[in-house]
Amino acid sequence: MDASLMAPATVVAMLVIRTALVEIRHPGSARRQWCFLARSRPMTAGATAAVLLSAGGWRAAGIAALAWAVLAGALVAHIVHLSTTPEAERTGDQNGERH
Repeated sequence: MDASLMAPATVVAMLVIRTALVEIRHPGSARRQWCFLARSRPMTAGATAAVLLSAGGWRAAGIAALAWAVLAGALVAHIVHLSTTPEAERTGDQNGERH
């Protein structure tokens, strides 16, 4: 494995471990946290960001730029999902309970 791919692989591993630990404490939280993958608006924004970043960074960093671009695209999609999701859906259920 290329040494430049270790950083994005480590960040992805940390996100997966964090998701797993929170899921153990609060069942169902992983589905809520990663539901942006099934929505078109966040995925369109994330894919656009990933394509633009990978196109610009490919010459400078090669395959590492692609890995960072995919990670950045996923984070952009997550942020877009948070900004377009109603507050009640983000923070808890119908009774206002925080998870």
